[in-house]
Amino acid sequence: MTEKLKEGIDFYFNDDNNIVHTEDFLKRRGRCCQSGCRHCPYHFKANPDVPIELQNPWNEEEEVEIYDGEID
Repeated sequence: MTEKLKEGIDFYFNDDNNIVHTEDFLKRRGRCCQSGCRHCPYHFKANPDVPIELQNPWNEEEEVEIYDGEID
């Protein structure tokens, strides 16, 4: 079962009203998406010493679950 994201804990809205995920949420997700997230705990592009496995964890065979429900 997918838990609903909680505003202020998992994400917040920036000045442009875009959702910004928190570092805590990104750590719990457990992998880097290589999107250049503002609070990326994996330091994507910011730290070349991070192993490539953490920078590019997507496996083409892996099924990705997309949540399209409402956000409280």
